[in-house]
Amino acid sequence: MKNKWAIILGCSTGHGAAISKQLASEGYGIIGFHLDRGAIKKEAKELEKEIASINNTKVKFWNENAADKEVMLKRIPEIVSLVGDGKLKLLMHSIAFGSTTNFFKPTPVRQRQMDMTQHVMAHCLIYWTQAILNEKLFTSGSRILGLTSEGSYKAMEGYGPVGVAKASLEAVIRQIGWELGKRGITANTIQAGITPTRALTKISEDWEDWIETTKKRNPMKRVTTPKDVAGLVSLLMSEKADFVNCSTIFCDGGEHRSL
Repeated sequence: MKNKWAIILGCSTGHGAAISKQLASEGYGIIGFHLDRGAIKKEAKELEKEIASINNTKVKFWNENAADKEVMLKRIPEIVSLVGDGKLKLLMHSIAFGSTTNFFKPTPVRQRQMDMTQHVMAHCLIYWTQAILNEKLFTSGSRILGLTSEGSYKAMEGYGPVGVAKASLEAVIRQIGWELGKRGITANTIQAGITPTRALTKISEDWEDWIETTKKRNPMKRVTTPKDVAGLVSLLMSEKADFVNCSTIFCDGGEHRSL
């Protein structure tokens, strides 16, 4: 299929950016959403230009909140127009935005923060999938992917709301895959290891220590990179992965198996 497209929710940096470039190099048109200001906004524009040079200008980025239903409804008709007679082969959830605090001390999480984190990092994927199905953009062999972490099943300082959202994302994707599998549409989560991205710096002030500890802990003695994750996404796009569904796939060099 020549006219194939991918939507990346959270495309400007880290895993989303690496996945966008990898798929663009394989001929995919890239539709990306990010929500950035200042220097990062400039980086996103440069990334869009870079992708355009890779895949013959088959790219469109919007600097808008992809978790906002009004934004989604506004952009869906434009996405339909961009895809044209092609098909959407990937819907990727790579949004890393949530409240990094504890449930109790020192700063108890508020309901508004929990609700926002849950919606942005998990629930909004349900509504994106519904909207895309309504437009018949998916085809047999289309993939729905999301990024999870060890925090979905381990407790960490300052990671409570995000950990709950990651566990929810896994459940959301598992259910999507269960319901859509009969159409040949699969849904899986990817658990990356500790990765030095901008999102990691927002989780903890001790992120540099996390990286050094991970290098010692990981069987391969290094941290995960966005390129590692992009490579796995590329593998999962192959028709050879058509029977991989409702699963969490680890891309961490065995990190989750080590204490």
